Amino acid sequence: MPRKVGRWGGSYHREERIFPVNPSLWIWRQPSALAATVSAIAALTTATPAIAQDFTSFEEDADAIAFEQVTSVSQLSDVQPTDWAFQALQSLVERYGCIAGYPDGTFRGNRALTRYEFAAGLNACLAKVEELIGTATGDLAAKEDLQTLQRLQEEFAAELAVLRGRVDALEARASELEANQFSTTTKLQGEVIFNLGDTFGNDDLYDTQTAFSHRVRLQLVTSFTGRDRLFTRLTTGNIGNSFADELGTDEGRYAYDGLSGNVFELDRLHYVFPVGDKLTVTAMASLGGHHFYADTFNPGLEAGGGGTGALSRFAERNPIYRYGLGGQGVGLRYQFSNSLKLEAGYLARGGNDPSQGRGLFNGNYSALAQLVFSPSQRFKIGATYIHGYDPSQPGPARFAIGGTGTGLGNLRGVPGDDGIVSNTYGLAMQYDFSPKFSLRAWGGYTDAILVNRGGADVWTYAAALVFPDLFKEGNMGYLVAGAEPYMTELDASGDFDISEDVPLHFELGYKFKVNDNIMVTPGLIWLTAPQQNNDNEDVVITTLRTTFTF
Repeated sequence: MPRKVGRWGGSYHREERIFPVNPSLWIWRQPSALAATVSAIAALTTATPAIAQDFTSFEEDADAIAFEQVTSVSQLSDVQPTDWAFQALQSLVERYGCIAGYPDGTFRGNRALTRYEFAAGLNACLAKVEELIGTATGDLAAKEDLQTLQRLQEEFAAELAVLRGRVDALEARASELEANQFSTTTKLQGEVIFNLGDTFGNDDLYDTQTAFSHRVRLQLVTSFTGRDRLFTRLTTGNIGNSFADELGTDEGRYAYDGLSGNVFELDRLHYVFPVGDKLTVTAMASLGGHHFYADTFNPGLEAGGGGTGALSRFAERNPIYRYGLGGQGVGLRYQFSNSLKLEAGYLARGGNDPSQGRGLFNGNYSALAQLVFSPSQRFKIGATYIHGYDPSQPGPARFAIGGTGTGLGNLRGVPGDDGIVSNTYGLAMQYDFSPKFSLRAWGGYTDAILVNRGGADVWTYAAALVFPDLFKEGNMGYLVAGAEPYMTELDASGDFDISEDVPLHFELGYKFKVNDNIMVTPGLIWLTAPQQNNDNEDVVITTLRTTFTF
């Protein structure tokens, strides 16, 4: 049977011939579109000037033409905004999608439209409207459903009223909080430590008393982009240098000591921000430290000097990360892949001081580079190199390992008037046998060059057994054993007689999580051969630390 295609992309019957219709070409957004579409069609079929002459040729060529649907009136090259029916055509094409063009991109608006074609287009529109109405009302609730809902609403009217009241109260509180909040970009983090400690040993050598001390940290964490963080921290306390003055050594010092006199101090001012997807930059204007940007392989015990990690500085991390602690500088972390990253940084103690022999580049400094390889989520290993320079001994810029180790390990009492150049090499690893048992180990060797005077070797090493969720989820037990930084060799002009005994450090602790905001940590630290001398009596430091976080 012969077929005829109409300009409307729809279907219609003409005498005994059946003409295909594609109702999907008629897109209706709402039932009221029917009147608008009929009006638009009528506008195109009435008062059309001089179109009858082309009707015969259209009839003869129709069977060979494949009409193509258009979505914008601009696709029709022979339609101009100045055409008298432009707005009607634009509505049918762009709003309702019921106009098809010729393959050559034209509409040929001057060709005749037969009554059959108009009837076919209108029929397709009506079919689409009926379809949309059926779809819209097919899922509406029946009268019985509405009666059930009304009965339930009446039955639970009291409960619904209470819920409405609660919602109104919550909205009011939320509005009040928004109106009175400190900042939309800043969060306050607080930590308070109560510390009860004492030492036991030879009372004639180590005359200490039980001390109840504290420390407070208030930290503002601000984000300007959602990916960066500005850390501004105020700290006060009265722990001082733990028992270092009484014991005559920095061995066994608490990880969270340092301040005394209960005077607030701005001790940390850092800005951490990403550069692209792989590089993270840490700018440190106050209290710079390599551990702020570099992996220290000791999660759970590393707390940045906080009250939720290990008890001692030595057990918190490898002491080599404490070179240059307290200065100004920058740290970089570049993530090559999920298994490989490079960390590097530069710190200068006294970098804020413009006087001679100080500043970022004319005073002491330490530069770190570390490569970390993590072949799996359970195992990682890293190699570290630190190059440092300290211009004078003694003095505020003297060589130091961040409050750990023996006096000789910190090169105290050795000639260093012309400065000390140090090259430190470190290795560290972490292997998690299971979610509840982890082994960590680290070591470091420092080759110290006493400028114009000789050299010295300093060693440190440790192993840690860590038991996350011990006895209860959120708790942690740990045992750390090793040697704090100590000198093994001194080659310098002058008469120096050093002891090379190994000062061992044993630490046992248990972090007990009372709730999300309170943690109690009892523990003890056992020091053998303090000041790397076996003639000195062993020292035991007992501690009960309570940490409040908010």
